[in-house]
Amino acid sequence: MSKAQRKKQFYLLSLGCSKNSVDSESMAALLHKAGFSGSADPDDASILIVNTCGFIEAARQESIGALQELVDLKQRDQLVIAAGCMAQRYGSEVVEWVPGIDGVIGTRRWMDIVPFIRQLRRNKHPEPLYHLPDDATTVGRDERGVLRASIQGASAYLKIADGCRRPCAFCAIPEIKGTLVSRPMQAVIDEAVRLQHNGVRELILIAQDSTDYGSDLGLKNGLAQLLDGIVAAAPDIPWLRIMYAYPGYVTDELIETMARHEQILPYLDIPLQHGHRETLKRMRRPANIDWVYRTVEKMRAAIPDLAIRTTFIVGYPGETDEEFDALKQFATNLQFDRFGAFTYSYEASTPSATVAWQVPEEVKQARRDELMALQQPISLAKNQALVGKVLPMLVEGIGDGMSVGRTYRDAPEIDGMVFVPGELPVGEIVPVRIDGAMVYDLTGVPDTLPAYSVTLDNVVVDGKK
Repeated sequence: MSKAQRKKQFYLLSLGCSKNSVDSESMAALLHKAGFSGSADPDDASILIVNTCGFIEAARQESIGALQELVDLKQRDQLVIAAGCMAQRYGSEVVEWVPGIDGVIGTRRWMDIVPFIRQLRRNKHPEPLYHLPDDATTVGRDERGVLRASIQGASAYLKIADGCRRPCAFCAIPEIKGTLVSRPMQAVIDEAVRLQHNGVRELILIAQDSTDYGSDLGLKNGLAQLLDGIVAAAPDIPWLRIMYAYPGYVTDELIETMARHEQILPYLDIPLQHGHRETLKRMRRPANIDWVYRTVEKMRAAIPDLAIRTTFIVGYPGETDEEFDALKQFATNLQFDRFGAFTYSYEASTPSATVAWQVPEEVKQARRDELMALQQPISLAKNQALVGKVLPMLVEGIGDGMSVGRTYRDAPEIDGMVFVPGELPVGEIVPVRIDGAMVYDLTGVPDTLPAYSVTLDNVVVDGKK
């Protein structure tokens, strides 16, 4: 490919979470709008962008490795740009780690990617160029016809807010993203409608804290109001999933809204992080364990088919054997449908780094393994209870005479799958009779009932309601 052809091509590698994927696709949309075209091969592009993740050390190392690989292959007419969380958090240090980077643009200025590239080219980048303003204005400036969503097959992640105002001692997100900035409600609803027109079957609402949506806009129960608006405006999107709820902020109004709308899946991701009061207090997290018990009971009563996903951090500084035992008992008592356990990652700039007693790495790993082993029989029993039921399944792929998909109980990439013989229509939601259960995954067979004659409130077991 000639240099002239390559000049209008970009290569964009997105690392990290689904929220980063939304920013990546938004940058790509702006580049397309400016006349660039995307390339899957960095050799064919003049603009090489890595949207980095800087949340924990492992993510940083992955980002550094990706940048280094591009710098090593870079030719004279190519620019390497570090974008995203690691770029925002560490600024000029990123260039010290990977000499040869031409530009660094942070999470709060992704919408300036096109003028940033033009400035790099005008300056002929004798020195790295930085675009890292501190003010958190990523939302409010993005209503430029650029979809703030990441479409993956028949599913789409729609970002409703950015930043976070929670004080969690282990988390660098407020440092990276700034405080909460909610997107205007009508803008989010309009994008849901656009996604409906694009044929999206599952809409996944994401934010650093979805339950805080609208508080900066003066809204009370903003997420419940937003859900009502999306359901009314985009009734043809069958599945609406909520991710990243915050303990203590799952209100009665939100529960009632979820229970009232069939479109809103009976699934909630609510990262609790621990089950012992003192550990949670050191984490600067909500420490009212009784609230969790009451709210989970209330939700399960209002939404009988509810699947709850959570996450736990083990080996947090100061975590004693007694505190870890309390976490295990907490998980046993509440019987979560899904959870992930993660070892505490030391982050120098966070308050948790100042806690004197850091748990040894081997203890952290052992506790993680023990906690996940505790969850396995719970997860298996939950799956076995589904055998014989007919559930809607979103078909995500086919191959070797097998279809693969997810039920309402499974969020993309983090939860289980359903394996069904035969080739079902990819991107459609079809009824599947569950006939086998594993620890995390299910098997099933196509059901003879037409799609959507079966609802979550009207499951069929052995021919009977």
